[in-house]
Amino acid sequence: MKRVTAVIAAVFLAAWVGSANAASNTSVSVSATVIGTCKFLTGGTMAFGNLDPSLATNVNAALTQPTFWCTKNATYTITDDDGLNENGTTHRLIGATNGEFIPYSFNYTGSGTGAGPANTLTMNISGQILGTDYSGASQDTYSDTVTLTINP
Repeated sequence: MKRVTAVIAAVFLAAWVGSANAASNTSVSVSATVIGTCKFLTGGTMAFGNLDPSLATNVNAALTQPTFWCTKNATYTITDDDGLNENGTTHRLIGATNGEFIPYSFNYTGSGTGAGPANTLTMNISGQILGTDYSGASQDTYSDTVTLTINP
């Protein structure tokens, strides 16, 4: 019986010492991660206008300026898929009825640093068709669609 009493006393003593050592405060770890993200706000239209094969001069497209934003200080990269009618890495317009192709250049700066959603960035896209590339083309309306992708 003395042994049982001693064990019970030891348990109560341990509980009392444990509660005497309990703190009146503690800390909670709190965290969050801001991810890098980018979003296009507008697209654009790159128009070469009317091409006159008798002139066969190089034609520059009107500048198009899609807008976008990226998380502040996020480094972004913009890529394109070379269009629906690409041949390797060559962008090409296709005739609506004749299926002929006219190659064109598609130029832009593909990287930078974001400034946050309140600070819209503008992407300048330019293009050119060489006179030699349309001087023998058939009369038709030519088009292409290029998809841009932006990643932080």
